[in-house]
Amino acid sequence: MTSRRGFLAGILATGLAPSATWADAGAPDYLSAGQGADGSHALFGLSGDGAIRFRHPLPGRGHAAAAHPHRAQAVGFARRPGTFAFVLDCVTGQTVAEFTAPPGRHFYGHGVLSRDGARLYTPENDYDNAAGVIGVWDAAAGYRRLGEFASAGVGPHDIRLMPDGVTLVVANGGIETHPDSGRAKLNIPLMQPSLVYLTLEGEVLEAVALEPALHMNSIRHLDLRGDGLVGFAMQWQGGQGDLPPVLGTHRRGGAPHLLGAAAGIADQMNGYGGSVAFSGDGTLLAVSSPRGGRVQAYDVETGELAQNLTMEDVCGLGAAPGGFIASSGTGTLVRLEAGGIIPIDRAPVRWDNHLVRLTGA
Repeated sequence: MTSRRGFLAGILATGLAPSATWADAGAPDYLSAGQGADGSHALFGLSGDGAIRFRHPLPGRGHAAAAHPHRAQAVGFARRPGTFAFVLDCVTGQTVAEFTAPPGRHFYGHGVLSRDGARLYTPENDYDNAAGVIGVWDAAAGYRRLGEFASAGVGPHDIRLMPDGVTLVVANGGIETHPDSGRAKLNIPLMQPSLVYLTLEGEVLEAVALEPALHMNSIRHLDLRGDGLVGFAMQWQGGQGDLPPVLGTHRRGGAPHLLGAAAGIADQMNGYGGSVAFSGDGTLLAVSSPRGGRVQAYDVETGELAQNLTMEDVCGLGAAPGGFIASSGTGTLVRLEAGGIIPIDRAPVRWDNHLVRLTGA
């Protein structure tokens, strides 16, 4: 008997079927990189209840992924300073394309596709010039490199497409690195993180920096609310005295607003924001900290701490009905709701840093 997946693979191979959707891939709600018990790396599709819908091997450790807006395809990226990227058909299990960062560049583990799915934008390190660039790839032509433009900063780690569909927001972490030095950070005393808004052609529309006393608070990860409010997570590179907040919001035209500055609250995160996510209704913004073993969620309008939950090695974070879903390096997946932590699954997988929520999840 032909399986549903085999049947789909067959008709797709003939070219007689329309592009497969995420429902054809088993209706996954999230994507996550992970490492199996045998040490192998893969990109996984997960349902909201923690079931593994698909598993696609990767040649090395992944970080995050970009989901195609219309087709059941995902681009998995290498962790910094890796150079590989794989485009996976999540229905047939086939590799649609493979590409690598060009010479003198490496990926930061993130990327985003244009609203029509025709272009892929990847934050990259021009490491010999200590400059950030955004690579542009033709997704409609096998992910051929089209060019690049400046990120207007150093260490562009994360990137998102704003709700208007024509503006990119980039988290320039501010940290200079070079593959010859592994993952060493080379410019901490002089680093200058920023949030930068760019057109799809690379024109700088707005650049936002933290106050000078926080210039060592590296802006690393992003999430967006439907009205254009940006949530960002930071990682402190300074001393371990009074630790600053690791969560903030920004709306274009305004100043950054940091959450979690109350005495003792920021210290619980140990200076490290691993992932950031808005709740599905946009009323809460959460940040995870594997170093602090904690997730904190804040009321976006009041800035008040709404949830403060402990979880070993937690990092992956995404919106879910009634709150959030979180993953950890111990293989645990949980829901975070008003009543606390609700375990939903434990797998023999060391979940990596991020849960990428698919449209409609």
